[in-house]
Amino acid sequence: MYPKLLIADTKNRIFSVGGVIAAGMKAGNLYPLAEKDLMPLPFASELFFLKDRTAVGFFDYDSLPLEIRHNPYKAGKERCFPVAAFLSPGYTATFTAAYRQDAAAKLLPLFSYAAVCWYKNKFYTAAVKVEAERRQDLRLMDMPLMRKNAARFRKLYPKNRLVRHLAVCACKYGCPAAINFFLERYECPLPVSRQCNSLCVGCISVGHSATCPATQPRIKFLPNIGEISQAALHHIKAVRRPVVSFGQGCEGEPLTVAHILQGAIAMIRRDTKRGVINLNTNASRPKDIERLRSAGLDSIRVSINSVRKRYYNAYYKPIDYNFEDVIESIKSMKRLGGFVSINYLVMPGFTDQKQEQAALFDFIKKTKIDMIQWRNLNYDPVDYFRKLNIDKVSKADLVGIKEVIEETKRRFPQIRHGYFNPRNL
Repeated sequence: MYPKLLIADTKNRIFSVGGVIAAGMKAGNLYPLAEKDLMPLPFASELFFLKDRTAVGFFDYDSLPLEIRHNPYKAGKERCFPVAAFLSPGYTATFTAAYRQDAAAKLLPLFSYAAVCWYKNKFYTAAVKVEAERRQDLRLMDMPLMRKNAARFRKLYPKNRLVRHLAVCACKYGCPAAINFFLERYECPLPVSRQCNSLCVGCISVGHSATCPATQPRIKFLPNIGEISQAALHHIKAVRRPVVSFGQGCEGEPLTVAHILQGAIAMIRRDTKRGVINLNTNASRPKDIERLRSAGLDSIRVSINSVRKRYYNAYYKPIDYNFEDVIESIKSMKRLGGFVSINYLVMPGFTDQKQEQAALFDFIKKTKIDMIQWRNLNYDPVDYFRKLNIDKVSKADLVGIKEVIEETKRRFPQIRHGYFNPRNL
């Protein structure tokens, strides 16, 4: 038994191709997938077909790659396409979907694209589970209750624009964080900023092209201190082990309005010492981090695609800060007794390069971070390497995503690993 290649037709129908082993891709290198690479496709993962691209597989484990451009189950020359998986929260891809790209291929939408195949009569994917908590498991989300509570919250806080904004995020866009707010559990999102001081290649709240629109619209107003603290205090008082977090996908960089955050944090902490106040951030302003920590901020999660300055700058395109400011913010938060996670944006073929792994280990020693959240980078895998001007990567240069995670655990046993902001620090 072997993992079979999947293809899709123009009617969104998926076929497995007998006699062809499914492939995974890293940095343009193609690999036949083996059982050790695979796990059952997690519940609520989504399957995509990749337009303007050709599926690739292998006849056997020693053969050259084989392109499947036309549907073998149809007469004539009907085009078929590769299939990829967008994984549920808590799972990190170890291989991206394998394909050859047409010359005129358009940029893929802002999702991650894990390799997927047909194996043991069901879908399997190349991934590793990094989070045990089922915080965003759709099976545990009572959607009728969420909608009922969204209406109730709007009546409780009729003048609170932030609550209304979160209701749209939950009810219209299905944002899991906003849904959890209205279910009064886990983590409450607190989007605040319309502006950003980065020009990230893969920003999910800014459209990149007609074929690559923003996946969620950015907040259109600046919440005031009262609106923020009202929403946060409701959550903190209603939830066991609550987290409230600034810095969401539907906003820019919250440090651009640090004065608002400082006032809101101080107001929350005057009322209660319960809960974790967290900031998801690019960590661009060390002095603001210090002020927020003094006001009562408990933790920060620093978004980072690489711990190497060259590749960080190529992806984030900082406007008014530099990579050294990010390092200084982390060190300042740690020096003041705060908790620091990195939101480590994983791209197979880059994150598991030997040079990146070595740089990560040096980074951990230098900064003494507390946690790594191994999250998939939502961007076109081929264009990522082009935009970052990454040199040709050989298979010998790669150690494997699973192996990077396991070696990090072995070398730094004090570090936590997961996907979500922790509720106990």
